[in-house]
Amino acid sequence: MKKLRWQILVVVLTLVVVAVLLLTQQPSLNPILPEPASGGIYTEALVGSFGRLNPLLDLNNPADRDIDRLLFSSLIKFDSSGVPQPDLAESWGVSADGTIYNVTLRANAVWQDGTPVTSDDVLFTISLLRSQYSAYSADVRSMWDQVDITRLDDKNIKFTLPEPFVPFLDYLTFGVLPQHLLESITADQLSSTDFNLDPVGSGPYKFGHLTVENGQITGVVLTVSGNYYGQIPYIEQIVFRYYPSADAALTAYNQGEVLGISQIPSDQIASICSNSNLSCYSSRMPHLSMVLFNLGNNDVPFLQDKNIRRALMTGLNRQWMVDYILQGQAVVADSPLLPLTWAYYAGVDHIGFDPDTAVNELKAAGYVIPADGTVRAKDNISLSFTMVYPDDAIHAQLAKAVQQNWATIGVEVKLQAVSYESLLNDYLTPRAYQAALVDLDMSRSYDPDPYPFWHQAEITGGQNYSQWDNRTASEYLEQARVLADPTIRTRLYRNFQVIFSRELPALPLYYPIYTYGVDQRVQGVQAVPLFEPADRFNGITDWYLVTRRALEQTAQPTVIP
Repeated sequence: MKKLRWQILVVVLTLVVVAVLLLTQQPSLNPILPEPASGGIYTEALVGSFGRLNPLLDLNNPADRDIDRLLFSSLIKFDSSGVPQPDLAESWGVSADGTIYNVTLRANAVWQDGTPVTSDDVLFTISLLRSQYSAYSADVRSMWDQVDITRLDDKNIKFTLPEPFVPFLDYLTFGVLPQHLLESITADQLSSTDFNLDPVGSGPYKFGHLTVENGQITGVVLTVSGNYYGQIPYIEQIVFRYYPSADAALTAYNQGEVLGISQIPSDQIASICSNSNLSCYSSRMPHLSMVLFNLGNNDVPFLQDKNIRRALMTGLNRQWMVDYILQGQAVVADSPLLPLTWAYYAGVDHIGFDPDTAVNELKAAGYVIPADGTVRAKDNISLSFTMVYPDDAIHAQLAKAVQQNWATIGVEVKLQAVSYESLLNDYLTPRAYQAALVDLDMSRSYDPDPYPFWHQAEITGGQNYSQWDNRTASEYLEQARVLADPTIRTRLYRNFQVIFSRELPALPLYYPIYTYGVDQRVQGVQAVPLFEPADRFNGITDWYLVTRRALEQTAQPTVIP
């Protein structure tokens, strides 16, 4: 009996060990996660109206540019940090002296009608871009007139510049047009060709049809392009519908007519984004609002003193302006370069609102308030000047806030509202102003190059409206234009920003924020810094509406110590 008990015990122990081993080697179930799948229709409300679907004609119509971004491709595109990426061009090379750019097109790039994209299409597009009938600005056309373009073969092009110019890649972001469909069209006929109503591009989506109601174009339907050279989008169809206002777009969303809203105004974000079914995405726009000083105007000599300018900056409550006037839809600016780009220096000084320090700085400069007045003065020169500003509601509120802030520290600002056109043509260009509240628009300027606004050479006839004359800063900007090494350029722009923050030839106020809405049913959407509103579609190939579920079982043996 003892011998039998021991045998039974051995059998039991053996079964236990076997059971443990079997349990520890059972297949473990991976989480069941949804995976993107092809299909679905995404409908977006575009605030605006239809113009022409042609990338050479859409510069002044954001609604057209949104659609063209999906239809057409460019040689080069840029990521959210401003770093160049391949698009139609699979690669490019630059000569040692920085004057020659060799570009190679993708071998598998074809138009949506199946015709291969070739060097001839690029040369043809540039010939239209150079034309006097082009919608591009005179300075862009002038730049292209100085570039010698050589067709090496069907897929290779050589661009020869008269001198090194690193930001040249910026100029390769134009949408390329198909020569075989437009070669019979002259530049002056481009705006009226039927191609603009039935375009053929090389982008991720191809033109489907227009929707028309009562003789008016009310929308555009796009379908996925199966011969796109890049990642094929998941969403099979995109429908754009035009609405005259954000209110109308919101109504359309609430009624289930659309899944997205192209733009949400800052004063409506709180109400619109409170909808639990709508995801709101906010991104920094490539604009900079600032107070410019005319440093060459001898009627206001105190503005030439950097200590006075710093006191004025210290006396500005910029965060209050962002929070209350702009409804929080902006970021306080400390640099003339855009944040979240490779050239931005986050270590630049931040000057906070401190009216007591501002008063002390003005006193240290010798400006005191006379017994019978409220405006500081020194040697019979009062701290009083006129600031012009764009004649609209937001800028009027901003100008008033600046005026009140500076009145608190004993500085008098007289306000003058003018039209945008007058501000540029009658005040900034002829340098006929003392101070100006302005917005610098850096849309589609992917390379950070701030040379046009701050270099000495731009003081006369250029865009250096403040007439800032700093040789060291100018040298940094010069070198950054000709030295292609990104590490060196980053250091040069950092040095420039440090000097700018010390000198403050202008007072940066804020970078505005762009907000758009997409229904939560649309997955894969990401908010990234924008160089223009159409950039929100840069990741369109990752968006999806349809999912599939996959369950995999993989044996995961457990090691028993």
